[in-house]
Amino acid sequence: MRFSFLLAAFLLLTTCAQAQRPDTTIIRYAGQLTGQYTSGGVNRTLLSTTHSVTFLRGLHFGAPLNGSFSYGRQDDLLKEREFLFNATPYYWLGHFRAYGIGGYERSNLRGIDNRIQLGLGPGWAFYTDSLGREVSASNLFIREATYFQDGSQRIVSRSSLRVKLVYSKGVFSLNSTTFYQPNMRDFNDYRVNQLATLALRFTARFAITANYTYTFESRVLEGKPTDNTNLTVGVAFSTK
Repeated sequence: MRFSFLLAAFLLLTTCAQAQRPDTTIIRYAGQLTGQYTSGGVNRTLLSTTHSVTFLRGLHFGAPLNGSFSYGRQDDLLKEREFLFNATPYYWLGHFRAYGIGGYERSNLRGIDNRIQLGLGPGWAFYTDSLGREVSASNLFIREATYFQDGSQRIVSRSSLRVKLVYSKGVFSLNSTTFYQPNMRDFNDYRVNQLATLALRFTARFAITANYTYTFESRVLEGKPTDNTNLTVGVAFSTK
């Protein structure tokens, strides 16, 4: 019932946006490939790739699609095999944003077979400019179902606070996104995610990137780590 209400609200929002826009569509793509290799006391290999496609329709509607996959081995044992996909369509008018979200996740590191999220909520852009620089925040209310590798499952409602910073100057750019997602019935049950990318652009489409990712989840399966940190270096390709 709740999912039906969320879907109906999002369709209504989309219809309103369509009624107000010119007939223009812009598609933007960005992809990154990063890696890490260490040997000696600890032998570790980590490969990670992220891809995003953003559809901009008219003056008020956008639909970013984001996916990432990482694979890591330590001392010849599989430790990390993470997959994440989410879609966050939004409607904007001035500084105001209205977001929907649909997400899917699998995580060997945290023992997650499947995790599905649906939700919506408001946001506000404190600063934007023609160069794509942005400071914004949003708070979505999501319904989440998680199915673990041991056969157990959890279905909870969460608040999802997101703070986003995009900055660029010359050939350098910084993109940082932070999530704080507490269980709305138990604030001791929460997640924190941080992704920051620093890029040095050497052509219009190619850049060298350094990625920092941090994940903390207060409730995980027994024997699984509650947090994980990765720092990787790689290359990125994007279109304008």
